[in-house]
Amino acid sequence: MTECYGTGISRRAFLAGSAAGASLIALHPYSASAATNQAHLRIMETTDLHVHVFPYDYYADKPIDTVGLARTAAIISQIRAEATNSLLVDNGDFLQGNPMGDYIAYERGMKPGDMHPIITAMNEVGFDASTLGNHEFNYGLEFLMNSVAGAAFPIVSANVAKSLGASPREDDTLVPPYVILDREVTDGAGNTHPIRVGLIGFVPPQIMNWDRRHLEGNVDTRDIVATAEAWVPRMKEEGCDLIIALSHSGIGPADWTEGMENASVPLARVEGIDAIMTGHSHLVFPSPAFEAYADVDPVKGTIAGKPAVMGGFWGSHLGLIDLLLERDADSWRVLSFQCEARPIYQRNEDRSISPLVESEQYVLDSVQTEHDATLAYVRRGVGKTSAPLHSYFALVADDPSVQIVSIAQKWYIAEMLKGTEYAGLPLLSAAAPFKAGGRGGPDYYTDVPAGDVAIKNVADLYLYPNTIRAVKVTGAQLKDWLERSAGMFNQITPGEADQVLLNPDFPSYNFDVIDGVTYEIDLSQPSKYGPKGEDLNPDANRIVNLEFEGEPVDPAAEFVIATNNYRASGGGDFPGAKGDTIIFEGPDTNRDIIVRYIVEQGTINPSADANWRFAPMPGTSVLFDTGPKAMDYLVDVKGVKIEPAGDGPDGFARFRIAL
Repeated sequence: MTECYGTGISRRAFLAGSAAGASLIALHPYSASAATNQAHLRIMETTDLHVHVFPYDYYADKPIDTVGLARTAAIISQIRAEATNSLLVDNGDFLQGNPMGDYIAYERGMKPGDMHPIITAMNEVGFDASTLGNHEFNYGLEFLMNSVAGAAFPIVSANVAKSLGASPREDDTLVPPYVILDREVTDGAGNTHPIRVGLIGFVPPQIMNWDRRHLEGNVDTRDIVATAEAWVPRMKEEGCDLIIALSHSGIGPADWTEGMENASVPLARVEGIDAIMTGHSHLVFPSPAFEAYADVDPVKGTIAGKPAVMGGFWGSHLGLIDLLLERDADSWRVLSFQCEARPIYQRNEDRSISPLVESEQYVLDSVQTEHDATLAYVRRGVGKTSAPLHSYFALVADDPSVQIVSIAQKWYIAEMLKGTEYAGLPLLSAAAPFKAGGRGGPDYYTDVPAGDVAIKNVADLYLYPNTIRAVKVTGAQLKDWLERSAGMFNQITPGEADQVLLNPDFPSYNFDVIDGVTYEIDLSQPSKYGPKGEDLNPDANRIVNLEFEGEPVDPAAEFVIATNNYRASGGGDFPGAKGDTIIFEGPDTNRDIIVRYIVEQGTINPSADANWRFAPMPGTSVLFDTGPKAMDYLVDVKGVKIEPAGDGPDGFARFRIAL
């Protein structure tokens, strides 16, 4: 099962490193102080690149300074110049995750012999090895295998098999479980010595659920830790001096459980593993974010006492482990180490972004053709909408821009829950309007006309790179979730005219509309919760006539709600969404799900179904302000009696609602 490889570095990257090394760049202290029979080895990691080569946001259709392998490559060049010996590895999730990936998968295709742009760029940068991430499977096995065939470096994964044997060592793995790199390192005296570096890869077993339609019946998975315990001794038997785990798995619980998704802590405890590269979670390690984690040192950068890194995501950071090795007879041992994650940008006190490096032009040049094609792809329609997608009335009536998000989330979660214990529960979907005026001004609204929908329009529908989640709640929690949302509105006195409707302290992104139930909001009642979720009036009941399929919601009934990671993990402090009700954590962003839904449907029909409305209050009216272009869609608003009421302040238009 093992394969041996040579240098694994492209001629361009080798020459660039040599040229830089010839300059007066200071060597790392380990390189400068290494003695005879001591060698400094730098292990660099990228992870979760998600096809980000250019520093470009394809959704917003503009350059940005926070992403891109072309930027990370500049740090790689610096690090190679600072040390005598180095390795560069990738930790998975490279094939999918931005519109360039979708363009290749859905438009251009990947026939045998074709080159995938991220593989082209990685070849140019000179990677020594990679593992598979969960997103590599999103487009199917044929696409995956055609894509990785062009890699000039080995790609490994030990716990995905075309067929399972009696033990992991007897599996017919999809790609090699590990690779042993036979290299030479230069010691402090300038002498060269052989070293055998083993690299073994792992992916969350949950891919069998996340990509069931592609994988079921074609491959199977094993537990990460059990697989490592089987293969690592074999690697030692084959003479590995150093074993590095490429763990496309997050830093999670210290205690092992069968099939765990984020298994990097128990994995690090496997005897024989010397260093661990982590990823999947889109976080940075070492960092204070991991202060509360057992068996993790966020300052030294260790997991179970072993050096570890996680290099952010989309090329935002480069994980770096510096090892000082000592040769003992015919083997090597680690004397000391340093760990860090180097960023490509810094966030200033005013929240502005300053780049710390510039793009390497040779990396940009390698995929310029695909970049240009992706720009054309995001700017043209990938589907159609039979109704306009706008948010001008999203805070006062059921709204098409919120509706399409809910529909797409529900479509995705329904597929993910098939075959699980939750498949029979009623499935709802929660979404909020992100662009709804307020401090953003009178033009800060979603506005996509009927007709073609381009990928870049999706950024208008969904501003944030949230990831999909599902929670299980009771009927009582469902009602309180809606009560929390209803804090958007001021209390209204029955019989009075032209009262101000919206609470200016309540952000629109916390106004969740839950699709799949019907309900009314009684504005005569006080709000049960404050703008930040604080308890105000425990006995208040703004949500009335809450029904599912025409029947009153039983407080004890159980529901699944599709939402995002921010909300499910406690963002906004919503009842039923405090982090303890999550039953599904998907790897996909809500934005990508919307794109996939539009592409698969061809034509979407996001017309609002008026599943919520204000409870009648005869003789009462309220005023609210929205963008002037709302007039274009006034006749389409359902479930509310609304009319123009003149000009509002600061360029807004004012409307009157008769309750």
